[in-house]
Amino acid sequence: MKPAMETAAEENAEQSQERKVNSRAEMEIGRYHWMYPGSKNHQYRPVPTLGDRANPLSSPGCFECCIKCLGGVPYASLVATILCFSGVALFCGCGHVALAGTVAILEQHFSTNTSDHALLSEVIQLMQYVIYGIASFFFLYGIILLAEGFYTTSAVKELHGEFKTTACGRCISGMFVFLTYVLGVAWLGVFGFSAVPVFMFYNIWSTCEVIKSPQTNGTAGVEQICVDIRQYGIIPWNAFPGRICGSALENICNTNEFYMSYHLFIVACAGAGATVIALLIYMMATTYNYAVLKFKSREDCCTKF
Repeated sequence: MKPAMETAAEENAEQSQERKVNSRAEMEIGRYHWMYPGSKNHQYRPVPTLGDRANPLSSPGCFECCIKCLGGVPYASLVATILCFSGVALFCGCGHVALAGTVAILEQHFSTNTSDHALLSEVIQLMQYVIYGIASFFFLYGIILLAEGFYTTSAVKELHGEFKTTACGRCISGMFVFLTYVLGVAWLGVFGFSAVPVFMFYNIWSTCEVIKSPQTNGTAGVEQICVDIRQYGIIPWNAFPGRICGSALENICNTNEFYMSYHLFIVACAGAGATVIALLIYMMATTYNYAVLKFKSREDCCTKF
């Protein structure tokens, strides 16, 4: 057996070695804090043992995971996407069918000569092709904005670890903000333009209601109540007949083409209005996300230096 003095000396040597290791580790941690001031608030937790890892109670449950996932959902972008898809679908689908019904009404009642409304037919056909392009573009653009909303919301809320963003990501977010503002202004014009056929059909329908009213029935003034479609500028002034009066006008209002076109134009106008609201929500969401990303990136840069 070793003497007691030798054993005590060995123990003192081991304790001094441990103190040196601990002091060296503390110096390294202090040096790291000095270089990175933002890391002082971090808490250093001990590495869990194998027994702790195997314990199912230590891992987050299904409820916590669901709450975490729901916290990263961009609800504003999601509502705007649903509203945008619905509005564009109503505007494009109903507008396409309503334009075809309008051409049929003009050819059968207001402009029997094909050359008089040839230009109008070409314009309506071009607008139908534009409708196809609008539907395809907004389907892709809505998906892209929804994906961008998921990305920025996850980055802002720091659900996937430490906050990280790049100048390219902020530039793309800024580009979406600008493009959404441009599309919002453009759709305000589309919304106003879609109200024009509603106004025209409403005037025709209200004239027919005047003809059907008891005050005008059975009088000679019924045939003097007319609608001149040429005054709206969609067909030239030399188009024949261009003007429909009395019972002939009432018969037009009773046709399926007129009834369907009138109501489809109303639905298309409502769809354009829903799309405008969706773009306004997109504007607010993308502007907020871009502002927070820019602020966080500046704060992160200031923390590093």
